[in-house]
Amino acid sequence: MFKSIHPFDQSLVEEFQELSASELKFKIDSAARAFLHWKKTSFVQRCDLMMKVAGVLRLNKEKYAQAITREMGKIISEARTEVDKCAAGCEFFARQAENFLADEIIQTESKKSLIAYQPIGAVLAIMPWNFPFWQVFRFAAPALMAGNVGLLKHAPNVTRCALMIEEIFRDAGFPEGVFQSLLIDVDKVENVIASPIVQGIALTGSERAGAEVGAIGGRNIKKTVLELG
Repeated sequence: MFKSIHPFDQSLVEEFQELSASELKFKIDSAARAFLHWKKTSFVQRCDLMMKVAGVLRLNKEKYAQAITREMGKIISEARTEVDKCAAGCEFFARQAENFLADEIIQTESKKSLIAYQPIGAVLAIMPWNFPFWQVFRFAAPALMAGNVGLLKHAPNVTRCALMIEEIFRDAGFPEGVFQSLLIDVDKVENVIASPIVQGIALTGSERAGAEVGAIGGRNIKKTVLELG
């Protein structure tokens, strides 16, 4: 059971049930199915949906800002600014992804050589509590625009924020399974990383957490990006 505790008066805000083994498997399988069609969508289709995400964020900014403040204690003006930044980030990657990911022709001895950027699968993000929306959107917007699907293991004290973010992508029209929040404890993370659909890991956290996730990723030959304290 995850508990959201109000940081000002330590009162219980909300409780959340951790995913069972079967529920977690269903979400992983859903990500695998979603990737099969999401990777084939055009940049135009992805851009349209990501711009709608920005619209949902702006339309409901006060609701999301209140959730941020309630769960992790950020003053409300900073929480509103965080939501605005998320919307701007979504718009930026929606507009620029096709340019960023265009094939690059390079000169070699071969007749034709190029660098091509292709979707890899699911990107698992293990995110901290301090920027509960921005830390997620700064990974999700570029990852999804590149044709990957996203899995989020958020800090347990901002679980409502994690569920709201999943809801935002759903409300914007993203297909089922393209972005999901996983309500799991740290003991379940290794099995998620080992899943064949997970091909990338992004972690922001402590050096200890980074060392453990980096080791697990290495054993499973998964691409890993670590931002550590």
